[in-house]
Amino acid sequence: MTTPDPAAIGSWHAHIYYDPETTRDRAQALREKIARAFPETLIGGWHDQPVGPHTEPMYQVVFAHALFERFLPFLAIHRDGLAILVHADSTGDHAADHTDHAIWMGQVLPIKTAQWLQGTR
Repeated sequence: MTTPDPAAIGSWHAHIYYDPETTRDRAQALREKIARAFPETLIGGWHDQPVGPHTEPMYQVVFAHALFERFLPFLAIHRDGLAILVHADSTGDHAADHTDHAIWMGQVLPIKTAQWLQGTR
């Protein structure tokens, strides 16, 4: 696949990782801050078990490219120790989006590319 054009990115995903027993309260507080500060985002449901390529529980926030320069600093300041994966949603290469093109805040967690993203490269 060719290198994606950054100008073609229309939206992004932020995956907020948490432990249901020890850090869900922090994830909930961040979720509420996001909803208040960025009502134009789409906040997905709680996944208390790993889903798709994700190896830890998480919820997802979808945000427009136009919010990138404001939303990432907000996450950096308010993440309260939580690991966050940010990736483009529209490059056409899901495997690379979750790995090669990923932006991590905090701990870098493993992504299950072999079983979920196989064949997309």
